Amino acid sequence: MARLLIVDDDDAFRETLAETLQGLGHEPVQAASGDQALALAARQRFAAVFLDHRMPGMDGLQVLAALRARLAHLPPVIVLTAYASSGNTIEAMRLGAFDHLAKPIKRQDVADVLARALRSADAVQAAPAATADGEEDELVGPSEAMREVHKRIGLAAASAAPVLVLGETGSGKEMVARALHRHSDRAGGPFVAINCAAIPKELLESELFGHVRGAFTGATSDRPGCFRAADGGVLLLDEIGDMASGVQAKILRVLQEGEVTPLGGHRTHKVDVRVVAATHRDLAQAVREGVFREDLFYRLDVLTVRLPPLRERLADIIPLAEHFLRRAAARQEGGAPKVLSAGAAQALLRQRWPGNVRELRNLMERCQALVRHRVLDAADLGLGNTAPAAPPGEAALPADWLQASLPEAVERLERQLIAHALARSQGNRAETARALGIHRQLLYRKLAQYGLA
Repeated sequence: MARLLIVDDDDAFRETLAETLQGLGHEPVQAASGDQALALAARQRFAAVFLDHRMPGMDGLQVLAALRARLAHLPPVIVLTAYASSGNTIEAMRLGAFDHLAKPIKRQDVADVLARALRSADAVQAAPAATADGEEDELVGPSEAMREVHKRIGLAAASAAPVLVLGETGSGKEMVARALHRHSDRAGGPFVAINCAAIPKELLESELFGHVRGAFTGATSDRPGCFRAADGGVLLLDEIGDMASGVQAKILRVLQEGEVTPLGGHRTHKVDVRVVAATHRDLAQAVREGVFREDLFYRLDVLTVRLPPLRERLADIIPLAEHFLRRAAARQEGGAPKVLSAGAAQALLRQRWPGNVRELRNLMERCQALVRHRVLDAADLGLGNTAPAAPPGEAALPADWLQASLPEAVERLERQLIAHALARSQGNRAETARALGIHRQLLYRKLAQYGLA
């Protein structure tokens, strides 16, 4: 039996969770506010903490930061929220949360996360406070797959080790690298990105490590290179799988020694750079084929973030499309964002998106600029019949949905549809009920059931 602390200002939710924990054989202690939680934690030791994110006074992240500062050993903290976003998930994990769960939470979810927390020898160690989110770079997406990405970013941001970001072209690998930089203690330092596939291999070495004057024809002055430009910050090596083997060897030396030697020079320069490498290639296969250095692969493959393709993130497609429409409208003087009709939304969901998020962004920006009427219909998207059909037997559902039971999958879809309709109506519940085609009383029950009220 373990003593567990529940911190939540919602009396009904707190009591229900306490009953669940008691049923699992544990001793729950309840706190209705952050201040009360800190007072209890100062007097008693808890094996784990369930902490609500949104509370009056001190919010969950402030409580988490205070617990981390005041306790010699931070117990596993499970942050709970009905309003999950990339920012609060990343921040919770970066500040040392053991996990970050979206309400409503089933009994089995509680049992599973608690079992993992109690098995954990140490809670995730904390890191310094982060800077505010940048809207331009925010990783949008409420799907379970993206929430796992947000958690991985938060954990990686609290470390100094190299990070390997894997994902198809256009899936948002640079956005992951920028989020890592923004939420780490290097946020005040530079962020430098270089696409290794876009630069001829004979010039890539100079771009990365710099050169001295006279090193080659056209080198009329010294050039510091990307590693020295990123000193104190983060360097993204995008599409590192396309890098020539000779440059790979020099990258390995920088990672091992923390110093660079400019092309044509003899003097080394110390650099303090966190490397984030990204690729759409299977590096393990490239190692087996002898086209990527095994020692560099193992040096980079310390912390890995895998970005799922957009076709496996159905729940993210419409929120992303609306995000890109709003962003494009903000760049137009006096422009209002276009609105997706039901037909347009269905057309977007049927698309396979070989170009992933980048393809969707470009389509929405084109529609915002060229379509004259406010509401976008399916015909305005210009998708036609160009989208390749799903292979026989392959369902157009996220991979994790296919592993869930039918009731669980239905609940996920229902919750996301309601949250999406509520956001589009700007919180107008009568309009939300009409858009969903259900009675308002049923909507109220669903809002309470899914913690969206």
